[in-house]
Amino acid sequence: MRAERCAATPDLFAAAADAQDTVPLEPGAVVLPGLALPQAEQLLHDVAGVLAQAPLRHLVTPGGYTMSVAMSNCGPLGWTSDITGYRYTATDPLSGRPWPALPAAMATLARQAAARAGFDGFTPDACLINQYSAGARLSLHQDRDEHDLRQPIVSVSLGLPAVFLWGGARRSAPVRRIPLSHGDVVVWGGPARLHYHGVLALKGGCHPLTGEHRINLTFRCAS
Repeated sequence: MRAERCAATPDLFAAAADAQDTVPLEPGAVVLPGLALPQAEQLLHDVAGVLAQAPLRHLVTPGGYTMSVAMSNCGPLGWTSDITGYRYTATDPLSGRPWPALPAAMATLARQAAARAGFDGFTPDACLINQYSAGARLSLHQDRDEHDLRQPIVSVSLGLPAVFLWGGARRSAPVRRIPLSHGDVVVWGGPARLHYHGVLALKGGCHPLTGEHRINLTFRCAS
């Protein structure tokens, strides 16, 4: 993605993120502050290449709700949704072509983050690319459409800061609010693999690399 000139929004969470190498949430779940910073520009360049082949779109849930987050995919499999349900597909429903290949820098970061969190041997075959604009949010949900739930989820934040919602194994469990900055990575698996999570509505702002957006990369082993 190209850099944009803007009055950059102060990252209120940067100081906290720089203070620790690893922030444990609970067994199986950690935040790795700033882990993606050295690769951020390359990652965004790769994202732009993917989106040129598989543009962002707003998916519809089985209940008929249009998601506020714009989405695309890369890798052998891509997650999609419509009124018939949630699923992974080998082809982009919009074009009928295979999803773009998973760029090497993205795959490498996902493996490194998983290993740092204690999940060696993670090889993602799906990467969801989510673009958040002001007001976009992601309600509490579980990631349970994957075949092998022993594999972790790796989530990378780029651009505007966001507040990650971290719940428990039941929707009714207390929810923690975790501030995430540009370059932060969250990994969860093992006993935390099916915990509910989401993202609060994004506040407006401007980031020099992503403009008025937050980009989230979510790596999964879906097959």
